[in-house]
Amino acid sequence: MKSSIRRSVFAAAYRLLDRVSPTDGDCGLLCGSACCCAGEEDAAAQGFNLGIYLLPGEEKLFAKRDKLFEWSSSKAEDGDFPASWRGDVYFIRCKTPPVCKRNMRPFQCRFFPLAPHFDADGALRMILFPMEHLPYECPLISEKYPLSESFIRASHTVWKRLITDPLIRDLVEYDSRERDESELVFLTF
Repeated sequence: MKSSIRRSVFAAAYRLLDRVSPTDGDCGLLCGSACCCAGEEDAAAQGFNLGIYLLPGEEKLFAKRDKLFEWSSSKAEDGDFPASWRGDVYFIRCKTPPVCKRNMRPFQCRFFPLAPHFDADGALRMILFPMEHLPYECPLISEKYPLSESFIRASHTVWKRLITDPLIRDLVEYDSRERDESELVFLTF
């Protein structure tokens, strides 16, 4: 799939998100880095395949020969993606969890535990990622741990830029339609 966002814009978004964190400390200490280390067997038993899919065009920031990740791809038409998505969707798994090069984390890791959502009025809002879609428990979500305002603001800023790409906007619209707003935790900043 071809994104309209240039590599330099993706790189600038990565740099912005490198400067913020969900909490003042290492949130991985709260849960033993569950989002990086949830047991493969437990995840597989729940029907999850641990790893992160890349947003359209995000693969431009990675060298597939990089030894940090295991790469795979599938056809978007065969997965749970918007109808506008055609062609390869890239999926990566970190080979060294929980140790990672933080500056090489994909967007989905950088935003977690947030997710973008279009509310009933069509406004872009940040929500806590719905727990029922995770193969582990994240205390930031389950305990509604206070998140850094700078993290929420930076995530919102990046998503505002990302949704200028029609494919990424379609993904946020698709995911938003699948959610029950009455069960979401909307974040303000």
